[in-house]
Amino acid sequence: MLRRTTLAAAALVAAGALLLTACTGATAPTPSNTGGTPDPDASVAVRLVAEPGNLDIRETAGAALDQILVDNVYQGLVSRTADQEIVPALASDYEVSADGLTYTFTLREGVTFQNGEELTPDDVVWSLQQVKDTASYRDSARLAGVSTIAAEGQTITLTLSAPDSTLLWNLTGRAGLILKKDDATDRKTAANGTGPYTLTDWKQGDSITFTRNDAYWGEKAQVAEVVFNYLPETQAALNGALAGELDVLTGFDANLTDQVEANGDFAVTLGQSTDKGTLAMNSTKAPLSDIRVRQAIRQAIDKKAIVEAFAAGQTQYGPIPELDPGYEDLESVAPFDPAAAKELLAEAGAEDITLTLTIPSFYGTTVSQILVSNLNDVGITLKVNAVEFSAWLQDVYINQDYDLSFVLHTEARDFENWANPEYYFTYDNAEVQKLYADSLAATDDAAAADLLKKAAKIVSEDMAADWLYNGASTVAIASGITGVPTVNTNERLNLAELVKSEG
Repeated sequence: MLRRTTLAAAALVAAGALLLTACTGATAPTPSNTGGTPDPDASVAVRLVAEPGNLDIRETAGAALDQILVDNVYQGLVSRTADQEIVPALASDYEVSADGLTYTFTLREGVTFQNGEELTPDDVVWSLQQVKDTASYRDSARLAGVSTIAAEGQTITLTLSAPDSTLLWNLTGRAGLILKKDDATDRKTAANGTGPYTLTDWKQGDSITFTRNDAYWGEKAQVAEVVFNYLPETQAALNGALAGELDVLTGFDANLTDQVEANGDFAVTLGQSTDKGTLAMNSTKAPLSDIRVRQAIRQAIDKKAIVEAFAAGQTQYGPIPELDPGYEDLESVAPFDPAAAKELLAEAGAEDITLTLTIPSFYGTTVSQILVSNLNDVGITLKVNAVEFSAWLQDVYINQDYDLSFVLHTEARDFENWANPEYYFTYDNAEVQKLYADSLAATDDAAAADLLKKAAKIVSEDMAADWLYNGASTVAIASGITGVPTVNTNERLNLAELVKSEG
């Protein structure tokens, strides 16, 4: 997710990419009960886990903001579907020149912000230029390759100094959000966007409420209100769902499916995600500086047992998940083989070593218990150091003071971290960096993906880290509720198609 930033800024960005608090981009009707008549006056209660500290989508890190604000309140020229496809949003269409240096967007007419002011081409140019020029903005670096941003009539033109195959994707995220120029809205406590919902209430420590934007330029929301209830305790959330106080439940363990579905009012859906359960290995210090030790650790860990423990998700043996460009099944690089792991440790003279796993405390104990057991089987003693996330950011992310560390990286298309030797992974490979740069410069999507695929295989063959699992999106949806996203729900929760039926 990071390119080159200051350490302080990097820590803030990390919080956005690593927390289990975001939801998906697009919607597809779920298999919930579709009987009854849609109720346009309905209120839908959604359980979320982590509440944002404030609402400033420009300068505040945290996936909790993307989860509710992007698509629902704020929009860009383009957006993304649940299948990770890029589609027009505030732009009715767009074109990319053959040389990849000119991006032309046709801005929709008749769009208004939620305060009633008209969306103008000047707003678009100002918004994108502000992101590009303001280093403190979270995604400023994502527009670094843009030379000029100009408008002529309803046509917006971005000119690049060199091709950037990630630009359109970046414009579907925070970097591409369009705000009203010189708007007086206090973005820390309120929001003024162009989306299908208006943020109307925030009870800090409790809930955030959206109401339908009746002046929305597109198809109007089909419910009157959405209330996001912040309930960090899973049992409290389950109790609320079973008592009929919640309509949608996110952020719970799939092992609780039977309990959630017990009274027949909810159906649990498992969808794909780009969540990457990543075991970082600090290769700058012995014994992890020896590739044989890193390979032994990888081959000692039973990834399929981890997936079974979560009752959701799938194995992942490389840095790119299946939903992202460049994915390849790399199990053969380091398959589960404890005997081979012992041989590698013996060759490295590391038969009896002790390592420390630093893990944010909010992840629970499932992963750490399996790692302790698996590594013990091959002669490695693993000590677990569960810490507050702030301590993890300081010790692991900033100071790179760790042996092993586990974090669930949720952001899609974040391979750039493996091409950044300053990132906390401590991985530095010039060939990978060149392949990534070549991928950025590619003007063909297939060519860009192929270059990423080659780079990812090298990362895996270098035993740069281990990828314990590719998480699943676990969502419980009440009868009569449709249009809830079920794919990649740790990124964004687009509720444009949400429906609650009567009867």
